[in-house]
Amino acid sequence: MAEAQNIPAGSTTAGSIAVAAESTVATRMSAPPSFDVADFPVPHGREEEWRFTPLDRLRGLHDGTAVATGDGVKVVVEAPSGVTVETVGRDDDRLGKAGTPVDRVAAQAYSSFQHASVVTVAKEAVLTEPVRITVHGEGGVAYGHQVIQLEAFAEAVVVIDHTGDAVLAANVDYVLGDGAKLTVVSVQDWDDTAVHVGQHNALVGRDASFKSIIVTFGGDLVRIHPRVAYAAPGGEAELFGLYFTDKGQHQEHRLLVDHNTPHCKSNAVYKGALQGEDAHAVWIGDVLIQAAAEGTDTYEMNRNLVLTDGARVDSVPNLEIETGEIVGAGHASATGRFDDEQLFYLQSRGIPAEEARRLVVRGFFAELVQQIGLPDVEARLLDKIEAELKASV
Repeated sequence: MAEAQNIPAGSTTAGSIAVAAESTVATRMSAPPSFDVADFPVPHGREEEWRFTPLDRLRGLHDGTAVATGDGVKVVVEAPSGVTVETVGRDDDRLGKAGTPVDRVAAQAYSSFQHASVVTVAKEAVLTEPVRITVHGEGGVAYGHQVIQLEAFAEAVVVIDHTGDAVLAANVDYVLGDGAKLTVVSVQDWDDTAVHVGQHNALVGRDASFKSIIVTFGGDLVRIHPRVAYAAPGGEAELFGLYFTDKGQHQEHRLLVDHNTPHCKSNAVYKGALQGEDAHAVWIGDVLIQAAAEGTDTYEMNRNLVLTDGARVDSVPNLEIETGEIVGAGHASATGRFDDEQLFYLQSRGIPAEEARRLVVRGFFAELVQQIGLPDVEARLLDKIEAELKASV
């Protein structure tokens, strides 16, 4: 049913599958969510959901000492016709519909933001240009909330671009109406000193399709928590991720796909490359198939390429299955170094060692970059990958 691989290379990988006749106890994948910060104790680092995260580098986001400043982040939304962009207050009833905070930082973000951006794509509108959201850090502390909602049978691509320097905790909600199709590209291209913790909640409607592509390069610490649930049968979710973890960086991606509805699909593929002393990447892939979710088809995979000594990967895929009436469920994880034979083959064809190394890494990431479908964004990311490789030479 599932596959788990571990190729040690200064890294660790683990996986688990649990099958239960009925859900009688709360598990790590179904921890009680809440909008109230007081419902979450201050983490100490021994909790399962925090054991990989260096709390001392969160700059107070986890214990309430990080106070929002006026120079936190600047958010700019550029949208084509057929899209409504609003800035709303905390009392807007569209906020929090896609999901509830599942840890203290997400709850703190929800309790602390002053205004939220709501982007609505009208019913049956098919956008020919992407919605572009720029989140630029201006050096301070900020809490944010964004809502992207597609009405029935709408189709859109949204690019969320994070740049600059900030200490940011934010929640992003994606709400898909019946038959809607949404592709989201979230790029974390922060300055080296930035801290970003975000929870992304997607609620997928009947026969709707959601594709998430999360790209992480910059930041001192970045921790992203994508979550998917289904509002009705027939929904599909694809979760793709690409990360390049450099010297001293901590990049953490924690996925949860909650198959709570029959006859839905999900597929998750994350790939990362690491280089430099104390580069640390964490990937947690949780898939929960509830008893009511008959006909589920799901798979998740994580691949990591360690380019230098001193880097570490923690990769943990998990499946929790409460019904045997499924189409399929599986997971895979592997971490390794460069394939010496592959490099030798390229060099034997007259390709210099540095160029061969670049080609291997580009090929490793190619399938994920191509999922974006926006030439300017794809070119920028490939340039960023090459710049990272040159920096290590």
